[in-house]
Amino acid sequence: LAAALNTISNAEKRGKRQVLIRPSSKVVIRFLTVMMKHGYIGEFEIVDDHRGGKIVVNLTGRLNKCGVISPRFDVPIREIEKWTN
Repeated sequence: LAAALNTISNAEKRGKRQVLIRPSSKVVIRFLTVMMKHGYIGEFEIVDDHRGGKIVVNLTGRLNKCGVISPRFDVPIREIEKWTN
């Protein structure tokens, strides 16, 4: 998750329109779904390459900074939205 958010943040700073995230995971997909629902990113497409998987994310230019909180607290996926501002 940390690498994915760092990749998104760096691409957003550079002004890119799309970014390729790899490897993919269920946690990253659910987190991106929450970000998309709140309008921070556009749609994303999951590419299954029978390895780690890749995700192509369309950026909207509305993201200032994103990252993980360390230490990582144990939060169930259904409670992620309680941790957002």
